[in-house]
Amino acid sequence: MNGQMSRSGSTHRAWFEGGQMPIQRRIPKRGFTNAVFKERYQVVNLEQLEKLGLIDVNAESLVKCRLITCVDEPFKVLAKGSITKAINVTANACSVSAQSKIEKAGGKVIISK
Repeated sequence: MNGQMSRSGSTHRAWFEGGQMPIQRRIPKRGFTNAVFKERYQVVNLEQLEKLGLIDVNAESLVKCRLITCVDEPFKVLAKGSITKAINVTANACSVSAQSKIEKAGGKVIISK
């Protein structure tokens, strides 16, 4: 049949809807999104803290050891791995299982905001 698509070399964009108003223009662009307020943590595992050999662990010491990138951003201690010696951890957040492992080894966890 005749028409635009019958001619050689004719193509259309993948998002073209045949002259209908495109979906990205039909959907309303208002409302609330929580992405701006989402708290993003830098993650540190117990096995990484065990390898460091530090007694007092805080944001400054982790930046020096290059486990986290920024002192101003919050970091969280997670329970991957095990710990054998007593350490004092000052973190913005800590998982419950990581806190119990640290306290079982004789250490202390201080949560600071």
